[in-house]
Amino acid sequence: MKRALYDMAALVGRLALGVVFIAHGWAKYKRGVDATAQGFAEWNIPVPRISAWFAIVAELGGGILLVLGLLTMLAGAALFVLMAGALMFVHVGHGILLANGGFELVLALGAVALLLAAAGPGRISLDYVLFGRRREAKSVPSVAQPA
Repeated sequence: MKRALYDMAALVGRLALGVVFIAHGWAKYKRGVDATAQGFAEWNIPVPRISAWFAIVAELGGGILLVLGLLTMLAGAALFVLMAGALMFVHVGHGILLANGGFELVLALGAVALLLAAAGPGRISLDYVLFGRRREAKSVPSVAQPA
């Protein structure tokens, strides 16, 4: 029962988080790398052009991967790193409230991304379909046959 509950919770979390990151990544993509990099430079984010590319790829690509449940642990880790950077370089000095440019949303998004990176996507995912069944089959201990 616990496993089924985690599978459903992971699916809901992946879908919600994925949609949020797809929306943010798409907005950056539509705005363009140069404009995104310029905004990052104004926030004193290191290597703004590379950071802009990383943000676009991590948010858009990572969001899509989360929705699919594919390479979930890698996508979650990349998104956690992105949110940690956003927290440190942009939001922490503004307090907690989002209305003031604070870090509440970045903190929540990063925490869920870290959870998915650590705990995995659950069984309702492409990761499970492609890789999980084989791992489970290998991890089932064999029953010793009497001699």
